Amino acid sequence: MDNQEAKVLINDTILRLNDEIKKLEETSKPISPDNAIGRLSRMEAIGEKSVNEAALRNAKLRVTKLNQALKRVNDDEYGECLECEEEISEKRLKTIPESTLCIKCASRIEA
Repeated sequence: MDNQEAKVLINDTILRLNDEIKKLEETSKPISPDNAIGRLSRMEAIGEKSVNEAALRNAKLRVTKLNQALKRVNDDEYGECLECEEEISEKRLKTIPESTLCIKCASRIEA
């Protein structure tokens, strides 16, 4: 994947995630105690809010990683494994554009 293609992919992913973040911020707002919903519905709403908060944190973290990947593209370091310095496969980068490790090193670290 060339640098221009990587930039487009990363920027498109960032834009998509920013839209998702806006939606998640709306669904993660505090639930008012005076809200007239039943006890179980309130518990469900609190559970859903927790799930949305976790998704929001993950989306924000991913945007941070994507911005770092964009910097690596600009520095001509994108697509190189930080561990073994081999090239990260194009398939992996298209799936997870913020990848900093090749599949071999990522598998070894996760194990």
